[in-house]
Amino acid sequence: MEFKPKSLRQRALDYLGKREYSYFELTQKLKPFAEESDDISAILDDFKKRGWLSDARFTEQLVHARQSKFGSARVANELREKGVADDLIADAVEEVKVNELDFAREVCRKKFKASPSSREDWAKQARFLQSRGFGFDVIKKVLNEKSSNESAND
Repeated sequence: MEFKPKSLRQRALDYLGKREYSYFELTQKLKPFAEESDDISAILDDFKKRGWLSDARFTEQLVHARQSKFGSARVANELREKGVADDLIADAVEEVKVNELDFAREVCRKKFKASPSSREDWAKQARFLQSRGFGFDVIKKVLNEKSSNESAND
């Protein structure tokens, strides 16, 4: 039996069968397997025409997977790294911002059981939320609410 290497087209289909990819990301994945005669963009353009490859669908999937753990800045940065168009990123950021405050509260509650008791604790929790991509206005609301809720319960 003779071993026949996968065609670039088949490799791309295999990748898309596992999860959504952006056009740019799939191009990067296929480059190591391409020969000089291969035209990656022609294959991916054909996939786009057939509806098998969609940056909009990829963006929607990524937002759905990330919004409960990360803020709009982190999601936008990840989409930018994956080569998604700016208009799709702007739409995704708007979608994430709808429930960003609630998700930030939940992330903070899971990580830190107690509200910040000192300036150092407040700064530590703020840095954590910032590293998750939440904006400072959201961070301030979450930590100030947490502090006022704790003192109201005392």
